Amino acid sequence: MTSVQKSSRVPDCWYSFRKIGEGIRLITEIHVARWLRCNIWHIEGRDSDLLIDSGMGLRPLKPELARLSEKPLKCISTHCHFDHIGGAHEFDCRLGHRLEQDVHSHPTLDNTVASSFVRAETFLALPQENFDFRQYSVRPAPLTGYLDEGDVLDLGNRVFQILHLPGHSPGSIALWEEATGILFSGDTVYDGDLFDSVYHSDRDDYRESLIRLREMPVSVVHGGHERSFDRKRMIQIIDEYFNGRGVLGDVDSWIKHSVRSFATENRM
Repeated sequence: MTSVQKSSRVPDCWYSFRKIGEGIRLITEIHVARWLRCNIWHIEGRDSDLLIDSGMGLRPLKPELARLSEKPLKCISTHCHFDHIGGAHEFDCRLGHRLEQDVHSHPTLDNTVASSFVRAETFLALPQENFDFRQYSVRPAPLTGYLDEGDVLDLGNRVFQILHLPGHSPGSIALWEEATGILFSGDTVYDGDLFDSVYHSDRDDYRESLIRLREMPVSVVHGGHERSFDRKRMIQIIDEYFNGRGVLGDVDSWIKHSVRSFATENRM
């Protein structure tokens, strides 16, 4: 029996909001399986706000954010995978790297890698009545502007620099706040098995990006998945990758293992 079959209800609440620091909130799609769900980051500035990634787009996110702030909002996509760009179509200002503009404009299950990951086990509940995972798609959301290495996003009271970190995808970017040492790393590095094997990944580029991050004086990393961590843990994750551990290999095997692990944890 699949996860969705076990829980066929449509919950009232789809997102959770947790304040983790001054002006920073972590938004989570709580009914997407933990092994897949994206970290959606909302940063509130003095003059404007940032949304870093937008989840799978299964339920409207923009109305939820309107209750947090009325300031202008820029939606940033750290890369073009389905779990990070699904809700981007809701927002007027959509920024990402130019190398991935075609995927944002013409998303498919393959070029957003949804075909590899979206299955019944992805969902712990239904986003809408009669939802079937085979109906899932990413809505086109052409970028309205581009971000590249060295670009700056100024919120009035805090400034983020764009880092271009290709490898996981050609246009993967991160946001670096030098004043605090905070890094929003997307899927370039997070506290889990790293992913370097989709059709548009480049392992040589990925290694160069990780080498670059390893030398940065970060204080905390807010990744695209899993929990946040400090520089010591970042170096451990990167070193494990270079030593052949902590790498997501065969997707089907990885998902089956993740589903079993999650089920075991919930029985304990």
